[in-house]
Amino acid sequence: MWFILALIVPALLVILFTRVTYNHYVGTLLTVALLVASYVKGYTDQLYEIVADIASLIVGFLYAKRMVEKQKQS
Repeated sequence: MWFILALIVPALLVILFTRVTYNHYVGTLLTVALLVASYVKGYTDQLYEIVADIASLIVGFLYAKRMVEKQKQS
């Protein structure tokens, strides 16, 4: 269950923060800050969950980048 959430939630957070701030770099930075805080607090201790978070973060960043570029063209 946690692994599936690790694959979905970071990408959704990047997209949400990008929609709020209109900048995909800021959205990614805010998501990374939340992930690092959860790692420091000890909520995530398995390596495969961290890898899933990073993969989801990359997918979210790429989607948000495409979304921002498409919005600028309109």
